Amino acid sequence: MSKTRRMGNIFARDGKSITLALDGHYFSTNTTGIDNTIGELPKMIESGLDAVLVTYGLAKTYADSFAGVGMLIRADLSTGVFDSSVPNTMGLITVEDALKMGADGIISMTFPGAPNEATSHQIAWELAREADYWNLPFMCESLPFGYAVTNEESSKPKVIAAGARLGTELGADIIKTRFTGDAGDAEIVKRAQRPVLALGGPKTDHILDYFMFVKHCMDVGAKGVAVGRNITQDRHPAGIVAALNVIVHRNGTAEEAYKMYQAY
Repeated sequence: MSKTRRMGNIFARDGKSITLALDGHYFSTNTTGIDNTIGELPKMIESGLDAVLVTYGLAKTYADSFAGVGMLIRADLSTGVFDSSVPNTMGLITVEDALKMGADGIISMTFPGAPNEATSHQIAWELAREADYWNLPFMCESLPFGYAVTNEESSKPKVIAAGARLGTELGADIIKTRFTGDAGDAEIVKRAQRPVLALGGPKTDHILDYFMFVKHCMDVGAKGVAVGRNITQDRHPAGIVAALNVIVHRNGTAEEAYKMYQAY
């Protein structure tokens, strides 16, 4: 199978993607809602979900549930799962493993500027090279200075843009990274030279604020979002997806998305 065909399973015909991140068990114990959300996948696919990002274990446990949606498998694992900052990662899954599970893509993190950057870069490079050989899209989640925003530099658009470009130089076909909400985020997309998915987004007191953030990301050039807890920990996961569909695939406003969410 060609890489272009597999990319078409991750991104819709418009070149954009709503990806549901279900890989939290590899990085945290804050995984409430993941199993319940998987039970709602048919509704979510109907509402506009394009792809899921899963662990090896989830791909086995819920193989039937993922049959009708694009699937990327997470290749790296936190070495300190009880530390939510994700202090370090290790390589776990190979491209061959992912292909055996029927994946459309594979993903790993890299941490430019962090003490462990050499390890994370090596994992990403080896996956990218192997993925190219097998025509499997590789998504690089490039997060300056680490998984968590721990210093001022890690949330500056120019720094995130440099990290995104490093992911591209390591061989990524898709970049996943954080956006700040500032106009300077356009530089992230420009520097990446690859489709960029905006990472999750902030937890807010009002869901409209989150939709406004997503609209900003799309306006500066993102090709979609990769969302975890803002979907899995909401009372109406399919409603969040339907609302994101309004913004990502229909070019609607945050207010229109909010109305769609309220309908659920």
